[in-house]
Amino acid sequence: MPDHFTAATFRFLRELEENNDRAWWEQNKQRYIEDVRDPAVAFIADIAGGLATISPHFVADARSSGGSLMRPYRDIRFSADKTPYKTNVGIQFRHEAGKDVHAPGFYVHLEPSRCFAGAGLWSPETAVAAAIRRAIDEDPAGWGKAVHDAKFERTWSLGDQEEDRLRRVPAGLKADHAYVDDLRLKSFVAGRRLTQREVTSADFTASMVKSFKETGPLVRFLCRAIGLPY
Repeated sequence: MPDHFTAATFRFLRELEENNDRAWWEQNKQRYIEDVRDPAVAFIADIAGGLATISPHFVADARSSGGSLMRPYRDIRFSADKTPYKTNVGIQFRHEAGKDVHAPGFYVHLEPSRCFAGAGLWSPETAVAAAIRRAIDEDPAGWGKAVHDAKFERTWSLGDQEEDRLRRVPAGLKADHAYVDDLRLKSFVAGRRLTQREVTSADFTASMVKSFKETGPLVRFLCRAIGLPY
């Protein structure tokens, strides 16, 4: 029996991609509630205890609106793409300080063609990114242990594309650093692919707690670098 998400979750998202307009949405909104929103909210509520065993500072907010579940509506004000709805499910577990600062977190992304989990800090502001790079520069051993451990790298990847990195190492950092490519990162996020079979399995919540625990050293390193508790 599925943990929370089912084939119906992905069926709704595929059909939404083919019929991304308000008329279809209104006709199928109850399906969204039953097959997408409510399973996501239940997943968030169930993972809260496991998340607390990783760190007490990350929030699993199981509200149907305004919590960890990201809203289904796209911001189309400045976009050439005027389709009104997201064809994926985004779930974020932000650091409790995230309302006031750009803070690390954990993330689950569900989409028929692309499911993944993430952990870290996406596209931080300049001062925050500089603090993280300084920490990597000054503590290569700690950084290496967090993200370049062989077991970690079998499952998680960091900065897969060259476009995820700056062209050169920022001034003031070591150009011959052991992890020089990581000093060029724009985002400090590790990602892990998920399959639809995993997402709809009976132990998805438990497996995500286990996966997020694997990223604990990375998230701890980032929190320490920018002065947040872990």
